[in-house]
Amino acid sequence: MNENSLIKALVKETDLIPVTVIGLGNMGQALAAAYLAAGHPVTVWNRSADKADRLVGNGAVRAETVAGAIAASGMIVVCLSTYEVVRSTLMPLETELTGRVIVNLTTGTPDEARLLDMWAKEKGIEYLDGAIMAVPPMIGSPNALILYGGRKELFEAYQSVLQVMGGGTTYLSEDTGVALLFDLAMLTMLYGAWYSYFHAHALLRTANISAEKFLPYASNWLQHLIVPMLTSPEAARILDEGNYTTDVSNMTVNKLALDNIVKSSRELGVPADWLLPIQTVTEQMVARGFGNDGFERVFESMINRSVPTPPGRI
Repeated sequence: MNENSLIKALVKETDLIPVTVIGLGNMGQALAAAYLAAGHPVTVWNRSADKADRLVGNGAVRAETVAGAIAASGMIVVCLSTYEVVRSTLMPLETELTGRVIVNLTTGTPDEARLLDMWAKEKGIEYLDGAIMAVPPMIGSPNALILYGGRKELFEAYQSVLQVMGGGTTYLSEDTGVALLFDLAMLTMLYGAWYSYFHAHALLRTANISAEKFLPYASNWLQHLIVPMLTSPEAARILDEGNYTTDVSNMTVNKLALDNIVKSSRELGVPADWLLPIQTVTEQMVARGFGNDGFERVFESMINRSVPTPPGRI
């Protein structure tokens, strides 16, 4: 029996395999609680031992040391504050980890995930890297999305066990950095939308307009314009194909809108610095002759490829 077949056989023998959770912040506690609720034997470890109290009361075993926590299970779920903490916690225990499976759900960068995967491979440790696209109360629910990168056969062998943490468990790539790349991409959208939302309400507040009063208009705008504009197949096709022709809302129109937002914000005392780079790129695009293209052409300035000059312009 080869290595992959052995892994699958061990997991299929019982779905209720022992699981160790290292790191008991809000998310780590939610992950451990999900495995307890599903009937798995769960061992937990945290630098501050008292964070395990509630879990121990619900049936988890508190390990006194990281080595003890690792020894208790073949699958080690790691959810610590940073990759630096992950490295300092796990790397001294490479012997204890050999032959075990690390499922690392710590937030970090794609390169940090790839480097940790390289270390694991060198030491004979199985490794999956995941990104949790959910908040702690969602963990264990059908809608909790958790993305994974790593060896596909390993993911498939443990998929049913991983799904305990979230019904949206999804495999992306052999590249262990891809899950965190998705994470960063989605978070970029979140913070851009969040900050623009605050800016919008700061403008409205200058006329004593409440967030509650604006809510139905914002909801309509989001549902019928912004969401379709950003998530439709056509929107994806524009970026993938680089075809920015439009007869709807061109770069010149959007430049004027940005100019008005920045000017009015300054007049009303609302900071608009976050919009200045967008305004500058739009101005440059119009100056280079792309005024009739869609605003999506701004993407060209972000992906390390030259922006061509339109025909007829020098």
